[in-house]
Amino acid sequence: MDGNGRWATQRNKYRTSGHKAGVESVRKTIRQSSKLGIKWLTLFAFSSENWSRPQKEVSMLMELFTRALKKEVPELHENGVRLNFIGDLSRFSDGLQKRMNKVAALTHNNDKMVLTIAVNYGGRWDILQAAKKMVQALDDDNVSSKEINEDLFSRYLSMNEAPNPDLLIRTGGEMRISNFLLWQMAYSELYFTSTLWPDFDEESLNQAIESYHQRERRFGKTPKQVKENKQC
Repeated sequence: MDGNGRWATQRNKYRTSGHKAGVESVRKTIRQSSKLGIKWLTLFAFSSENWSRPQKEVSMLMELFTRALKKEVPELHENGVRLNFIGDLSRFSDGLQKRMNKVAALTHNNDKMVLTIAVNYGGRWDILQAAKKMVQALDDDNVSSKEINEDLFSRYLSMNEAPNPDLLIRTGGEMRISNFLLWQMAYSELYFTSTLWPDFDEESLNQAIESYHQRERRFGKTPKQVKENKQC
């Protein structure tokens, strides 16, 4: 969700106003995704690299995140949305960690949509922490290294219960994935738009999904094989 700061700068406003405006785009995206029947939605809210931003901006982001949890969760819960949080949550305050745990527990049985918020998250961190957990599990269970495969490793990743993403949408005009879900996005379709996040609305999401539906996903197969599989 990129472009909050630039959106504010273009309007001669403080960067913090851009982050506040971005919250409304989050609401629109969640509601439209639900209408479209999307079952899994993951939002990259705060990366592990974002701590290097000015301290005042980081503090404001933490306050905004806390307020959003208080305000938005009741409606999300009422509409059957399950919330998960991924990332190294240990760096957040005890109060914020408790609130995230409480929200996750409250919405755990909801099944209309799984909304995952990535905070203090990095794809390299995710792979590294998964490797550490797997090594520990192998030691505890006396499992041979010969039994290690992609399926086993994937069990220790943050998104181990979720299907791999079909589509990555990045706003703001940057054409990179910025350390997001590196393992999981090996075959995801990528969609880049110059639209700044506060301007991303329901129609913007529809356009991204329409672009996705125009693509042929081959997963290493030839177009002929894909066509034959569709006919089966």
